[in-house]
Amino acid sequence: MNLFLTVFAEGAAQQAPEGIPTAGIIQSLAFPVLLIAVFYFMIIRPQRKRDKQTKEMLAGLKVGDNVVTIGGIIGTISQIKDDTVTLEVGADRTKIKFERSAIRGIK
Repeated sequence: MNLFLTVFAEGAAQQAPEGIPTAGIIQSLAFPVLLIAVFYFMIIRPQRKRDKQTKEMLAGLKVGDNVVTIGGIIGTISQIKDDTVTLEVGADRTKIKFERSAIRGIK
């Protein structure tokens, strides 16, 4: 009987108090929450900032701006219609039409 009480007492001493499982849940959720926060501040937020800057740049295009397309063509804007931009490129002033979204930046 004494042996039974000793084993039972050791088993009871090893069990955690009732407040500990909550701490275990918090600890197990801490890593995914931290990972999501890192993704947000390192990837999502900077990308949104770049997208906003690109939209502002495309909205501010005007005739006479020197621009670079996503294909690397450098030219001067000669005409803008809705979503189409006409560029003059080269010495012979060849005109090429592009979509507004194909402009990478202002030179």
